[in-house]
Amino acid sequence: MTRILFYVQHLMGVGHVFRAMRIVKALTSAGMRVELVYGGEPIPNFQGNGAQVHFLPPVRAVGEAFNKLEDPAGNPLTDDYRNRRREMLLGILSQTKPDVVITEAFPFGRRQMRFELLPLLEAARQMEPRPIVISSVRDILQETGKPEKDRDTIGYIRSLFDHVLVHGDSRLVRLERTFPPAGEIADKVLYTGIVAPEEPSSVPAGETYDVVVSVGGGALGRKLVMAAAAAKEISILRDARWCIVTGLRFSDEDKADLLGLISGDLVLRDFLPDLPSVLARAKLSISRAGYNTVADVCMAGCRAIVVPLSDGIETEQIRRAEILAANGLAETLGHEMETPREIAAAIERVMSRPAPDRSQVKLDGAETTARMISDLAAGRSVAGYR
Repeated sequence: MTRILFYVQHLMGVGHVFRAMRIVKALTSAGMRVELVYGGEPIPNFQGNGAQVHFLPPVRAVGEAFNKLEDPAGNPLTDDYRNRRREMLLGILSQTKPDVVITEAFPFGRRQMRFELLPLLEAARQMEPRPIVISSVRDILQETGKPEKDRDTIGYIRSLFDHVLVHGDSRLVRLERTFPPAGEIADKVLYTGIVAPEEPSSVPAGETYDVVVSVGGGALGRKLVMAAAAAKEISILRDARWCIVTGLRFSDEDKADLLGLISGDLVLRDFLPDLPSVLARAKLSISRAGYNTVADVCMAGCRAIVVPLSDGIETEQIRRAEILAANGLAETLGHEMETPREIAAAIERVMSRPAPDRSQVKLDGAETTARMISDLAAGRSVAGYR
């Protein structure tokens, strides 16, 4: 049985945790033993999916400052806190003796966690037999504009990693689109396809909607939620049944403002546990352009309007929206068009066209990841995934 140590750390957003959960489920379903090391705060609907979960003392980002870390009580991390996490992590490595070590995002992201990840990876290199070391990364990266960071990443990949699994469809976008020096590690890069949800299942009675508005966790979704709610009354779908999923981090004050905009048949939800199944029965999705949301929409097959997050720093969602638009997979609106009137106009445009044909998009990324790791552990060729 192949033994895997899978390290996942969330600092603010949680989308990558749910992507990792999908991958873990595919790994355990394929008969592998997964030791999932989880270093973030608890989140709703977190599931081990057959893995043995090891919880490290939680760490989170300070506000929106990713380079500053704190404990759940809001205290800056002390050396003792860091040391405790590092020693726990090294103990898990020593105890489980994995055949494969996977780090989610690192070294392309999670650089704040180098205090424990570099010792982990160095210790893995000294093990006999030495485990295969893999970086698990989404298809589109946040562009740093800092060549020195890219050089550090290349150095870590070259010295500490055997492979980089890119969870995207290489026909839509390749790593070099948002990580220019990717050619220097081309011999290590493998493409799994998009990690999408399983085929949609039945949904509870009453959870069927024509239009679904969703904004992930909700912390940065206020403007889109308010604009979409106000767009309902002036859109061609004013009489349709709408659901707005605000996210768990949508504030009480914002909810009070939102209630003043609601008209007609509209339901509010903080969270939908099976959003892909709800989307599969919808006519239209209105959302941000995060990885998981786009994967859900592609699997569901409904029409989609995406409005990427644009805060002057974020680039990932903007690039994803550009790619969706270029391939006819979704209607996209820039942040300057995040208004009720523009959203209503976009609804009219998208509803006048057939639903996009997304049948050629590779959406079996979780299952492909499991096959790929099985092949790697058995010493079989994976050249076909480049």
